[in-house]
Amino acid sequence: MQDHVAPRPGSVRRWRRRLADERQEAQVYRELAARRTGEEREVLLGLAEAEERHAAHWESLLGEQAGQVGRGQLRMRLLALLARRFGSVFVLALTQRAESRSPYWDDVDATKAMAADERIHEEVVRALAARGRARVSGTFRAAVFGANDGLVSNLALVLGVTGGGVAPRTVLLTGLAGLLAGALSMGAGEFISVRSQRELLAASTPDPRARAVVPYLDVDANELALVYRARGMSEQEAQRRADALLSDPKPAVPARPDAEDHEIVGTGMRAAVSSFAFFACGAFVPVLPFAVGLVEPWAMIVAVALVGLALMLTGAAVGVLSGAPPLSRALRQLAIGAGAAGVTYGLGLLFGSTGG
Repeated sequence: MQDHVAPRPGSVRRWRRRLADERQEAQVYRELAARRTGEEREVLLGLAEAEERHAAHWESLLGEQAGQVGRGQLRMRLLALLARRFGSVFVLALTQRAESRSPYWDDVDATKAMAADERIHEEVVRALAARGRARVSGTFRAAVFGANDGLVSNLALVLGVTGGGVAPRTVLLTGLAGLLAGALSMGAGEFISVRSQRELLAASTPDPRARAVVPYLDVDANELALVYRARGMSEQEAQRRADALLSDPKPAVPARPDAEDHEIVGTGMRAAVSSFAFFACGAFVPVLPFAVGLVEPWAMIVAVALVGLALMLTGAAVGVLSGAPPLSRALRQLAIGAGAAGVTYGLGLLFGSTGG
């Protein structure tokens, strides 16, 4: 903590902003901690205490003027609200991005230790967010993939037949058929894919029964070291591990090494339901204008606008969860969807005019 420093012109306002932001960040971590237990809770409370330590630095600079500090930035207040209401991995991902934008390296009134703290905080939050991503990645992947596939494929289908000049009722029936067929296909595909992946992981899991026979191995002639070498260890490391296990063959069996992989993959039924539901929701968006009775060209304009907005929302969600810039991910999703829809609409126009 620094001694009181006479403020330079404009410094007091900046110090107040820094103090408000630090208090708000501490609140975010305490709100997140309130929704967790065990080690994660302790880690988040430790981060809150660190932010309060930083707040004390700005309080010491402000002196008697510290009491005039207002609220933090809108972004941090929104994070605190989300943390209080949800406490999800999305909030952790947003907090990670907030920590990465720390201004302390360029602030002459912040200590280098504070700047270093913020960099470490980013890594701590990154690790916590990675845990959350692992827990939701299987279902989330299926949901995002299903929603985007439904949006893009059914918009392309609807625009294709619209470009061909068919009647609005035919467009509606075609879109609904595409919705149902695609949702069933996506759900079945996800179920088979995830189940197959889990079965492959299970087949690669060491059999716990092998551990039970270790006490009966011949100490001078056995192939235990070959097990470790087959798992990728060097000959020396494999022999050292084998000797250690033979000298004490009764330790507790360690956790299954594939437990984290299984968690990341998710369950087949959950992925199937998620993919089916989100594909159906996404595929219904381009059909909606035709379902409510809009006619050309408004039905197509509204469908394109709704799908474009939905694609940007899903792209931004992926960006937030992955810690990437949401806007760039949203624009990327929009560009991909627009390209696919544009090509299909052009083909519909071409074949429609040829058929006529």
